[in-house]
Amino acid sequence: MAVRATTEQQRPWRRWTTRQWLRTGVLTALVVLLVLGSLGGWVLQQASSETSTMVDHSSPALIEAVRLEGALINQETGVRGYGLSGQTDFLKPYTEGLADQKDAVARLRVLLAHDRTATADLDQVLARAESWQATVARPVAAAPAGKAVPLAVLTADRGKAEFDAIRSAAAVQQKHLQQERDTARASLDRIDTLRSWIFTAIAVVILLLAALVFEGLRRGVTTPLEVLSEDVRRVSGGDFEHPVDAATGPADLRLLAADVEGMRRRLAEELVFADRARQLLDDQAADLRRSNAELEQFAYVASHDLQEPLRKVASFCQLLQRRYADKLDERADQYIAFAVDGANRMQTLINDLLAFSRVGRVNTSYAAVDLGEILDRTLDAVALAVEESGAEITHDPLPTLTVDPTQMGMLLQNLITNAIKFRAPDRPPRIHVSAERGEDLWRFAVTDNGIGISPEYADRVFVIFQRLHTRDAYPGNGIGLAMCKKIVEYHGGTIEVDPDRASGTRISFTLPLEPPASLVAATAELTGAAEPQP
Repeated sequence: MAVRATTEQQRPWRRWTTRQWLRTGVLTALVVLLVLGSLGGWVLQQASSETSTMVDHSSPALIEAVRLEGALINQETGVRGYGLSGQTDFLKPYTEGLADQKDAVARLRVLLAHDRTATADLDQVLARAESWQATVARPVAAAPAGKAVPLAVLTADRGKAEFDAIRSAAAVQQKHLQQERDTARASLDRIDTLRSWIFTAIAVVILLLAALVFEGLRRGVTTPLEVLSEDVRRVSGGDFEHPVDAATGPADLRLLAADVEGMRRRLAEELVFADRARQLLDDQAADLRRSNAELEQFAYVASHDLQEPLRKVASFCQLLQRRYADKLDERADQYIAFAVDGANRMQTLINDLLAFSRVGRVNTSYAAVDLGEILDRTLDAVALAVEESGAEITHDPLPTLTVDPTQMGMLLQNLITNAIKFRAPDRPPRIHVSAERGEDLWRFAVTDNGIGISPEYADRVFVIFQRLHTRDAYPGNGIGLAMCKKIVEYHGGTIEVDPDRASGTRISFTLPLEPPASLVAATAELTGAAEPQP
């Protein structure tokens, strides 16, 4: 860790996140492109300016200068012809030359408005032209027509000299304008070359930036992500001891890899703990199986070995009463009766406890069962009690559920016999079994018109051996409703006494549409255990 901290201090860019790298890279690329774009814009502006100068000023000015010279030559030709012949037709080139001169000068004034040298050259040409026109052209043109003009002969040498001066001034003007045009063309050529270089540089920089972005993303993002993904796949494939590399990439990716590595270590620790817990649970399950086998052995002893002495006590007490009946007084007969009754009650209590302990442990098998058929068999089993009490039993259509049929029979038999047992003395029992479909369960209820249960005893009646009446009033061991509660809860349901019932008793219970998978698995495991042998 100290070496890593020193490395990050020496290279602070290692602390940069992907966002910082991208932000810096994008800003750098934008600055470079902005600089190159600005240079390109400047070059384009210069090229446009030089092109405008050459197209709109230099070339048109040179053309107009040539036209001005041509107009002056036309004037000289017309004046010389008129002077030699006196014919007015020769004055036409002169007058047209004056008009052309005027137009050319007007355009040159506009084109050369900001060029002092060219303006001075134009003024020089016009001054020479004015001198020639004043001394030669206008006097000759004003002479009468019809015969040669003597003035033309007299001023021929002077006129030739002055017109040669005009030609010299025009040549100087055109030379300067040509030089300016050549300078503009050369500047334009240089700018075009510079523009080509700059746009080539822009293209090269864009390609370099694209290559740098690609390589940066490959080294800084995609490669670290591929390494991280490969490590994660190996870990998710079951190699929990494989470390996740967190040494490459930006800071946030390295932090992500470090978090994944921390998660891997935590999962590895949890798996080790889970393996130990699973081993512990397996050991506990083995202990439970052994305990169940011992309980079954105890149940066998309780159902056979413990009941045999009770039967002997009852039998010998009865033999003692019959053999010595004439020698025992009434109190002795009462004591013997108490002993026989206690032995019988103890035997009944042992059988009830054995049945209660077997709920959910022995001979449990889930199957799709028609509860209507279970109820019919139950009514057949209690037919004698129904007949003696004059009970009337009705029921709604009952569904088919995946339950243990034996336990469902015990549940319905206990509820119906309780309804018959705790009947009102002044009316015959009326018992109804109802069924209603819920969202994911069935609600059942057994309703009677008996003596009822006070609300304060609604929970107490489901506790084993809890009785609300004496045995002389109502026989039994107080285990029936406790048995019902255990059966219903074992099937994943609930059972309760309706506290709002005004008369009689209404005991409702629920059963799920499908038994919990854990109960089915536990039942399969229990039924797979070895049964005790006598």
